[in-house]
Amino acid sequence: MKKLLKALCLLVFGFVACNSLTFAAGISVNVDGRDTSPLDILFLTTLLTLLPTIVLLMTCFTRIVIVFSFLKNAMGTAQVPPNQVIIGLSLCLTVFIMSPVVKQIDEQAYKPYKNGEIKWEQALEAAGQPLKEFMLRQTKPDDMALFMKISKSAPPKDPKDHSMITVVPAFIVSEIKRAFVIGFSLFIPFIVIDMVVSSVLMSLGMMMLPPAMISLPFKILLFILADGWNMLIESLVRGFR
Repeated sequence: MKKLLKALCLLVFGFVACNSLTFAAGISVNVDGRDTSPLDILFLTTLLTLLPTIVLLMTCFTRIVIVFSFLKNAMGTAQVPPNQVIIGLSLCLTVFIMSPVVKQIDEQAYKPYKNGEIKWEQALEAAGQPLKEFMLRQTKPDDMALFMKISKSAPPKDPKDHSMITVVPAFIVSEIKRAFVIGFSLFIPFIVIDMVVSSVLMSLGMMMLPPAMISLPFKILLFILADGWNMLIESLVRGFR
């Protein structure tokens, strides 16, 4: 990941340097009393641009938003809650779950860099370690072994030495698998309600009446009586702790 970001920054920097005299040799920008080169600023800007991708691929956001989507489909409420609400709730839960990792990044990378104790390259390396540890804890061994086999690379002695190129796709695949398992569990009680309502309507001879119209209020009532939101959110949060 770090090599890819550096390559992108070098390409953009080369394009800008060829078309502007601002990036002349030896020019630097003073930030907090320290000289920061244009390449450093460009690199940090690229990181900010890729922040949504990092949140999507390196945090718990993927599992949460998929589970909430399964819940909407299982209940039959395609438009409720709206997608904006689902994404907002997923982001809030992501921040809550990832708070220990954010705290580690702040203590190990941001504060030392802000105090001038380490350079930005060392800060970037230190910031990546808590994220990698989080992803490794959530990655299934089978998924990691799959990508190690595809890349034809030998497993390292220490799991922390795994390359981010291998860790990220294995983590995403594991998250999608877990989300689908939770989604399957969510469908079961609602399918039972659909079957019961369909059987009752057929026995009453109301075959022209859509079963989904009758079963939807019972699904919502079941979810409310079971305190479904609290149960689902608690299970999601505990799954990462």
